[in-house]
Amino acid sequence: MDFIVPVIDAVIAYPFITFIILVALAFDFTNGMHDSANSIATVVSTRVLSPRNAVIWAAFFNFLAIFIVGTAVAKTIGKGMIDISFVTPLVIFCWLLGAISWNLITWWFWLPTSSSHALLGWYLGAALSSWWVHAVILSWWTKTIVFIFLAPFIGAVLGFLLFILSNWIAKNFQLSVVNRASRWLQLLSSALYSIGHGANDAQKTMGIIVSLLLSAHLTKSPEPPMWVIIWAYLAISAGTLTGGWKIVKTMGSKIVKLRPIDGFCAETASAVSLFVASSLWVPVSTTHTITGAISWVGSAKNARAVNWGITFRIVWAWILTIPSACFIAYGLHVILSMYIGV
Repeated sequence: MDFIVPVIDAVIAYPFITFIILVALAFDFTNGMHDSANSIATVVSTRVLSPRNAVIWAAFFNFLAIFIVGTAVAKTIGKGMIDISFVTPLVIFCWLLGAISWNLITWWFWLPTSSSHALLGWYLGAALSSWWVHAVILSWWTKTIVFIFLAPFIGAVLGFLLFILSNWIAKNFQLSVVNRASRWLQLLSSALYSIGHGANDAQKTMGIIVSLLLSAHLTKSPEPPMWVIIWAYLAISAGTLTGGWKIVKTMGSKIVKLRPIDGFCAETASAVSLFVASSLWVPVSTTHTITGAISWVGSAKNARAVNWGITFRIVWAWILTIPSACFIAYGLHVILSMYIGV
């Protein structure tokens, strides 16, 4: 229970900082709620798990990532993308308000957009409203933007290749044997994907809180304290438990109908892509990776079976996410800075 003590101290000594930490955890919760569909959609649509068991399964492995991965992505978000000497608590507050709003809006319209890209867009917009380009660390932004395209491509290609390989192996066995094995394999792939989701997305919230602590001169290290790590994983796991059922329908059946073996290929490919990105300290979109993999697995089976209209609608939402979030955050920070001198 030692991790509770710093939180109590912060509430007493730094009420505004504490409030922003709570908002950051609220973002983490909505991230879990919004992106839980990515973890459970395929395993629910193939009926390997019931919806209730699927969210419990995904939330458990979201939290399990705390014991498996480090905090490299958190360090990138916390200090690697914006010169922290220019950051103020108000910037982070605007950043979080916008990201939470985007999560809720896209959830309402059944769009599996990227919480990660919304977060980056809001951070960039709030930063540019005060300091223009000299506050932005271009090297890390370049690497992140490259992975915006590379991560879903890796997931898509791996999903396609896994589909070809698994179907080549499966043709030597009876259909009942293949289906039974595929259901067990999909449980494994779903667990791996949930670990990758927790590993990459929970660390984004850790990075936000570290940025806040650094900007308030409450820490000198970009390494997240243990209490930050624990609360971040708890918040995203709690959000995952809510299900995000609207987006589950889009991801699980509106793009393409999936069999257990198809779900295994898509989830495994996505998990590999997420683990690669996390090992390289890069924050990527878990939504991007799974959607790319699902679409390509479906096209490998039958390109006409893929609902490309839904897919292109999602792609347009992705394209608009960062510039839209950046523009709105810019305006929000300009307005709030007139009234809040923090």
